[in-house]
Formats: sequence, C-alpha cells, structure tokens
Amino acid sequence: MIDLRQVSTPALAYLGDCVLELCVREHLVGSGLSTSGHLNEAALQYVRASAQAEAMKKILPMLNETEEAYFRRGRNIGHTSVPKHATVSDYRTATGMEVLFGYLHLSEQRERIDELFRAAYITPEEH
Repeated sequence: MIDLRQVSTPALAYLGDCVLELCVREHLVGSGLSTSGHLNEAALQYVRASAQAEAMKKILPMLNETEEAYFRRGRNIGHTSVPKHATVSDYRTATGMEVLFGYLHLSEQRERIDELFRAAYITPEEH
C-alpha cells in the first residue's frame, strides 16, 4: 500500500488521468463501439478538459470531505501551461478531478470510482 501523504499532487493527477481513461475505455467498449477510430473519437468527448470540468460539476455535491480536499488540492496546482483548447478554469477543474480519481485508486475504492464516473458521465438512459 502506498502512503498517500507521500504522493505528490502531480503524481496523483498523472495516475488519475489513467484511471479516468480506463473508465472511459471500458464504458465505450461496453457501449458497442468496435473500431479504434470510433472509440478514439468518442473518448475525446470524455477526456477533454471542458468535458471533465462539466462532469466534475455533477459530482462535486456528492463528495465527502476527504474527496473534496483531494479535488481542491489538484485544482489549486499552479499550472505553467494550459492546452490551447481549454480555459484555465476548466483545466484546473479537470486536474482536480484527475487528482480525486488518482486518490480513489490508490486508496482502493473501485466502487466509489465507478459510482462517481457513472454520475459524472452516464445519462439515465444509459444505466
């Protein structure tokens, strides 16, 4: 088990990006898309900073105190560069979401990851 107090915020964001990517890929494969082109195109609708910022708005009220602290920790990282298709606000929020999911992964909370991912991205029709 990794001591979460020793993991840097950028490292949590790095890991959380991967966790979110895996959630997206599992969801898309389960939705029936079968070609890499269609899968990659659809994935962009989930992993762009603007999409992650919108998703984070949906789940923020669901977070407990610890989860919210990890989100804020990521959101408050001082970014030196922002992708050209993202606002600073969206990018900061997206990074906060990645840190949250990195924390959840390292604390072995797979059910919580699934719950938050579904609430953030999956419409009621898709459940």
